[in-house]
Amino acid sequence: MEQDSVRMPTPPGRRARRTTPPRQPITVDRIVDAAIRVLDAEGLDAVTMRRVAQELGTGPASLYAHVSDKEELLELMLDRIAAEVPLPDRPDPENWQEQIKEMARASRRVWTAHRDIARASLAAVPTGPNLLRAAEAMLATLRAGGVPPKVAAAVVDTLGLYIDASSIEATLFQAKVGGGDADAYFQEWIGQVRAYFAALPPERYPTIISMIDELTGGDGEERFEFALDLFMRGVASYVAENSANASWKAT
Repeated sequence: MEQDSVRMPTPPGRRARRTTPPRQPITVDRIVDAAIRVLDAEGLDAVTMRRVAQELGTGPASLYAHVSDKEELLELMLDRIAAEVPLPDRPDPENWQEQIKEMARASRRVWTAHRDIARASLAAVPTGPNLLRAAEAMLATLRAGGVPPKVAAAVVDTLGLYIDASSIEATLFQAKVGGGDADAYFQEWIGQVRAYFAALPPERYPTIISMIDELTGGDGEERFEFALDLFMRGVASYVAENSANASWKAT
């Protein structure tokens, strides 16, 4: 006879039975989910095997059955977060520079949305499927634009370093602001910098004093866009040089 699934009240004279929800099994996905929650709430330094285990309501030993150490955990976290970066469906040879710029912008947005995860990206070689997917998309786009293979490989590495550095800078600035108004904090701080530069001895720092407006103008987004444009102009010069060499050899 089938048991009724409806929960019955405790009969008179009996103690109520304790009911605890069934514990979910520990999996790699759940470990990474928990680690990212800790990262987003407390920062990368808080992501330890013990802290992640605490988030899951278990002990560190349960994690080591699925993840070998913290280094592997950071790699898994980074690859999971990299999946949030939108990538082009296919390389566009006519629009390759803008595609590279948009991938860089998207990567920076995702990195900064997850506190200081960019620190884990520094010196990391992409081996996870999502990081490899991003590297493949960027390399394919560069090659479609005519960038030579050796230059394309260096571009992916160098641009990745700049994205990481810019993301870390943004995270550090946000930590200074805390929960306050970031724009108001920046304007106050940059005003103090301008006043300091203006008070420098003009006989020793004449060029800095003459360029105060240029040195203190623009925000982080503007500087990031300028650096992207500067970087891509440099990359494009290799394409032009490669084309010129090919034309010379053909004649």
